Amino acid sequence: MSSFTTRPEITGTFGVVTSTHWIATAVGMSILERGGNAFDAAVATGFALQVVEPHLNGAGGDLPAILYSKAQDKVEVICGQGPAPAKATIAHYLSEGLDLVPGSGLLATVIPGAFDAWMLMLRDYGTLSLREVLEPAVYYAEQGHPLLPRVAETIAEMADFFQEEWPTSAATWLPGGAAPAAGSLFRNPVLAETWKRVIREAEGAAGREAGIERAREAFYRGFIAEEIDAFFRSAEVMDASDSRHKGVLTGDDLAGYRAHVEAPLAFDYHGWTVAKTGPWGQGPVLLQSLALLKGFDLTGVDPSGPEFIHLVVEAMKLAYADREIYYGDPKFSPVPMEHLLSAAYNDARRSLITERASYDLRPGTVPGYEDQLARSTAVIEAAGISATGVYEPTMAHLSEKRGDTVHLDIIDRWGNMISATPSGGWLQSSPTAPGLGFQLNSRAQMFWLTEGLPSSLAPGKRPRTTLTPSLALFEGRPTLAFGTPGGDQQDQWQLPFFLRLVHHGLNLQEAIDLPLFHTTHSPASFYPRQRQPGHIMVERSVGPATLCELRKRGHEVEEAEEWQIGRLTAAKREANGLLKAAATPRLMQAYAAGR
Repeated sequence: MSSFTTRPEITGTFGVVTSTHWIATAVGMSILERGGNAFDAAVATGFALQVVEPHLNGAGGDLPAILYSKAQDKVEVICGQGPAPAKATIAHYLSEGLDLVPGSGLLATVIPGAFDAWMLMLRDYGTLSLREVLEPAVYYAEQGHPLLPRVAETIAEMADFFQEEWPTSAATWLPGGAAPAAGSLFRNPVLAETWKRVIREAEGAAGREAGIERAREAFYRGFIAEEIDAFFRSAEVMDASDSRHKGVLTGDDLAGYRAHVEAPLAFDYHGWTVAKTGPWGQGPVLLQSLALLKGFDLTGVDPSGPEFIHLVVEAMKLAYADREIYYGDPKFSPVPMEHLLSAAYNDARRSLITERASYDLRPGTVPGYEDQLARSTAVIEAAGISATGVYEPTMAHLSEKRGDTVHLDIIDRWGNMISATPSGGWLQSSPTAPGLGFQLNSRAQMFWLTEGLPSSLAPGKRPRTTLTPSLALFEGRPTLAFGTPGGDQQDQWQLPFFLRLVHHGLNLQEAIDLPLFHTTHSPASFYPRQRQPGHIMVERSVGPATLCELRKRGHEVEEAEEWQIGRLTAAKREANGLLKAAATPRLMQAYAAGR
């Protein structure tokens, strides 16, 4: 007999859509109903998420996606992570009196990649027109949508700052000069007009693909690029450094950008092959963690018990330590992923996992990278240790001022499959671009202002993003798409979910509903880049005995209320064609749909 779950695991054969907002999920399902495929539905869902979760993603943000195309019969990554502008040099930022890239404002901006990535997906993998996939987003921006409580709280917290420092944001997010109430009908007519103009320009071209190319032109070399360029030429705004700075992004940066497709990294684990982005994202930490955990028998271990939590956390500590030393844009510095995923390396690293919680940051030593290890360690130590915690606001009890992320997973009746994690362009992180109705991103804060590191700031370089969608094959068959918002915690929440599926035979909803946990032991990717050695946050629903045992093992345990951590969604296709989907009840926003 199945255990109680907060929601049913959705099952069907026609199609399934799951995302971090019920409206976006409904939008995606409507596209499937109209004959679109999973990629058409993903684009429509993604643009709807920009409207209904503007504190978590936007048109000026970034997008990594992992997909399986039935027609091409292979798993691929679409990289919509824009690189640093041509004038984004360490020397310039240091000359501005900075030692870290601010977490907000114009200097934190890299080239926005999400729009081009969505258009690339629509052109090469989709079937519908630009109008068909953009119309739902236009509708909700123009006619309004019920404002999420967290969006209302974010705007209310930022209201005085917007009026004093970012008047373009006040014009968009404070209609009538006041913060909108939770649940009120909120409109963004300027954004609606932006997309309507893009649609008109696209429809001036001959044919679907030509229209999509015309839309890319409008954004990166047309009227949108012109508005962004003019704004950056004139604006000098307050940012997280408590100083005003001009940005360095230009129209030329936008004009030269193209999203692209690349091969995923993958690792085999108990009959599964898990595919992730390359080390320009943090995704390989999940693969490294699996390589470490491969040496433990987790099948008989309580999936919410102290042994399970301890082993997963300690493996993640080791994987994230390597992230800090070795990950970065491989186009700029080589990343020894083959070595980091090798059996010999992980056999040796596994011996570091004992019955006691580790308080040290313990990256591995890779031959030929000793100087890089020393330099990176020195920078991390100089950044300091936090006594107050470094988190993403996915946990409901934390400040609404930080940005976060959204996620979607879709499978259609033909077997096409996609996992995507759009982010950036948060309403609270950057001033709204006048005349456009959206903000730019603040992803440059992932860079260090120290030379010689894989994640050092450099023009044309991709920041080491935390965005990390997942796609897994079982016995070579594309089977599972999953992911979550949550910054540095994304892979920490995805890992126990995946292990619970593999080792404990749970369905998607059961695995999502079980208590979650994570550690902030490793340095945060976000400004101000601090860490809490030995710390773990655990949902209290694991029970007092588990919490007590974790403390006995030396963990600095912080208890979270039940249903507070993570926003996992997942979709699955069984060998017989049965489709399944699930979404977390946490924060009461995510929903799965299907038939």
